[in-house]
Amino acid sequence: MLYLIGLGLNADGISKYGLEIIKKCKKIYLENYTVDFPYSEEELKNIIGKKMISADRKFVESLKIVDEAKKMDVALLVYGSPLTATTHISLIQEAKECNIRYKIIYNASILDAIVETGLQIYKFGKIASMPKWEKNYNPMSFMDIVKDNQKINAHSLILIDIGLELKEAIEELEKSAKEYKIKLGKILVCSRLGTKNKKIIYDYIEKLKDQKIKMPYCIIIPSKLHFVEKEVLSKF
Repeated sequence: MLYLIGLGLNADGISKYGLEIIKKCKKIYLENYTVDFPYSEEELKNIIGKKMISADRKFVESLKIVDEAKKMDVALLVYGSPLTATTHISLIQEAKECNIRYKIIYNASILDAIVETGLQIYKFGKIASMPKWEKNYNPMSFMDIVKDNQKINAHSLILIDIGLELKEAIEELEKSAKEYKIKLGKILVCSRLGTKNKKIIYDYIEKLKDQKIKMPYCIIIPSKLHFVEKEVLSKF
């Protein structure tokens, strides 16, 4: 059987049920390519009490884990909620086609945690992902989503690529907004939500470059604010 188990947002976030499933699994993989973990693998290993195998994108997308689930109980541990990434949906589809049983054990994700900012969740639009720019490759298409959201007065959640430091991300955002002729006012940077080291900052973009922010973090570009949202945001 194949198990996709959400880890939640901190090292202690895995559910009691998730831990029970892990005990009976022959192999346990830790998906390591969609987020910068706010804790070490060693911390997680101490909590679950079993050896884990790091699984990169190439391995997960090869669907070898589904083949293994034909013969034994296999678990894939995923930070946050287990079906946020499209690769994980593909695993479920492959399991169905191969008549392999599967079970999803859900947990909290960034979509739960961002509500702590005071922004109302039903006022968010489509989610954007900011890639890490490379030499001669500076994709700005994530701003298409921001632009679409702003047309309907929706807030924009921008998920940040693994390894992208805040200063770089802010520079990318500035250049992309200028290219798309989008005026940026105050924005939110949310770091390690759901952990004891969480940090939420609401300020103008030029004041955020030198902030000390730990990964993982996300950026939120608010749209038109309700008076209750304004009141909560003013505290940050």
